[in-house]
Amino acid sequence: MNTLRKVKIKDLGKIYTGSTPSTKDEKMWGGIYPFVKPSDLVGGSRRVPKTEMMLSEAATKTAKGRLLPKGTTCVVTIGTIGKLCQLSEAAATNQQINSIVVDKENFDEDYVYYLMTQSIDRVKVVEGGSASGREHVKKSTFEQIELNVLPLQQQQKLSRLVRKYDDLIENNNRRIVILEDMAQSLYREWFVKFRYPGHEDSFDASGNPKLVESPIGQIPEGWEVKLLGELVEFKRKTIKKGIVSENTPYMGLEHFPRKSIALSNWEEVSEIGSNKLAFCRGDILFGKIRPNFHKVGVAQVDGLCSSDTFVLSPKERTHHSLIAMVTFSTEFVAQAVQTAQGSKMPRASWDVLQEFAVCVPESKALESFNRVVTPAIEQIRALSLKNRNLKLQRDMLLPKLISGQIEL
Repeated sequence: MNTLRKVKIKDLGKIYTGSTPSTKDEKMWGGIYPFVKPSDLVGGSRRVPKTEMMLSEAATKTAKGRLLPKGTTCVVTIGTIGKLCQLSEAAATNQQINSIVVDKENFDEDYVYYLMTQSIDRVKVVEGGSASGREHVKKSTFEQIELNVLPLQQQQKLSRLVRKYDDLIENNNRRIVILEDMAQSLYREWFVKFRYPGHEDSFDASGNPKLVESPIGQIPEGWEVKLLGELVEFKRKTIKKGIVSENTPYMGLEHFPRKSIALSNWEEVSEIGSNKLAFCRGDILFGKIRPNFHKVGVAQVDGLCSSDTFVLSPKERTHHSLIAMVTFSTEFVAQAVQTAQGSKMPRASWDVLQEFAVCVPESKALESFNRVVTPAIEQIRALSLKNRNLKLQRDMLLPKLISGQIEL
């Protein structure tokens, strides 16, 4: 049996509480350094692929923009306590996060992250007071939480084993990003710039492309403009509070990644505390709260989602890939942001977005687009589900390794 010893979180390394540079000082923002907030963290993801805000180099020279090194474990201790990540590059965090810069002479960085994933319940039960009415674990209290750790050599063995799962997951994520970028680039080339296959054949005698006027400007001859609301069913099937089928997938907005259509994180529930919306595999889900977060994707399974989600189902199967790319596009998200209602928690309006103009090509171009993008979306689904299974296997194994029940 592995020998465990008791330590406090402060013994694992240096503990830092993040802070936020002035949001009114433009010199502090718009740079290349990630600024991590709790809302950037997606459940079940070790890494933070994208952050909403980026610090400038000037900000990193200030105390409030302190950069933490790659490998640091960051734990949310104000608000949604227990969300965490491990930095894959130097980054700063806000004041809701306490971070562990690991003492690498005595502890393995990856092990500390895995240890904290299994120790969140200990953080949550700590009495730490409140901050603006939210749950709050103070830094001084966080540092004193006691944990059981393995000897360094065993920590390293554990990390090497578990990292194999995470490496496979990250490799799949890279493949997903490539597929998403390809699909979105193809959409922009064909449906925004009109450089689709065969467009060279659509020139008139003077050598100019044959374009015709439309409500959104000139479009290729034979194409048409339709409103999004004409092309999709806006689904509002409500599942009322109470018992639902056992192990029903449920996706809250906290499960949505940013700027990725791969929706592979969800809970399995047998009851719900409030009314939810039903969705089906293939439906397009758009998070309407704070639409600038760019939370939009294609449902991988049948399930339930928050009422703060638009559930869209293309009326024609041949329009699915096109609608997925339209709603994922920066132009559509920008429209949602510009017309959102509310200040603290802006919400997109379907009444407005259903009027979004979609350029629908003639059948030959649409068929060509579908031959490329539809398989890409299906491959994203397959990779997403592989990642979900890998995470489940990892998370079943990890508690036994961390507790020393399985000896390496």
